[in-house]
Amino acid sequence: MAPATLSAMALPQSPSAPPLDQVALGNPSFVWRFGQDRRLALVDRCATLSGARVLDLGCGIGTYVRHIAEVAALAAGVDIDRARVARGAASGVSNLSLAVAESLPFRDGAFDVVLLNEVIEHVRDDRATLREALRVVRPGGQVVVFAPNRGYPFETHGVYLGKRYVFGNIPLVNWLPDPVRNRLVPHARVYTSAGIRRLARGLPARLVVHSYVYPGFDNVHARWPRLARMLRAACYRAEHTPLRCMGLSHFLVLRRTEAR
Repeated sequence: MAPATLSAMALPQSPSAPPLDQVALGNPSFVWRFGQDRRLALVDRCATLSGARVLDLGCGIGTYVRHIAEVAALAAGVDIDRARVARGAASGVSNLSLAVAESLPFRDGAFDVVLLNEVIEHVRDDRATLREALRVVRPGGQVVVFAPNRGYPFETHGVYLGKRYVFGNIPLVNWLPDPVRNRLVPHARVYTSAGIRRLARGLPARLVVHSYVYPGFDNVHARWPRLARMLRAACYRAEHTPLRCMGLSHFLVLRRTEAR
């Protein structure tokens, strides 16, 4: 999805672990389900996609680009992983290109909306990535960010237990002290409320939305639809209460201002 936080050589290696580049880059959206549809609706509600020029930064195989293209004037995507970009292009998704998040191949103000969906935690320099996203969006345009929330009670990127990589939703890891958490999860950042806001400090942007989103529970729905409906009802109600701070991800919308 984006440049790795650490080089492959820096990550623990084990025969039981998946390829290191795959772990460090994260997993893009390969299928379109309720969770993706809900996120796209949230983006459209805060940064209108209809008739807009939209860039999906860290697009993977272009799953979001394909759906954004149904309403946008232009939908483009960039990713650092050549194989994923090629796979997306082969499936018929247009306007995908290879690029690193900190140096985008677009002119200033080329887009109306830039989306970073669970990408910024994987890049080499998260502040430089946000600065570059703001550069390629026009003044008055929006940069939309979904990023892992430190308050969520599960770590979704998997953990390293010594040399063994364990994938899944691991409980309470994000609530551990930084040195312990970062040793277990050296391949992805997680953000507190203050930490995610700090990224935009001093950049030409105004924060217009900072909220939280809970998961789509799509895997639960595949096995236990009734339970998934109950979880969705309870958690999406919680997004409008103080319990929103325990959501899966931060949801930020930054409006580009004139450069100082």
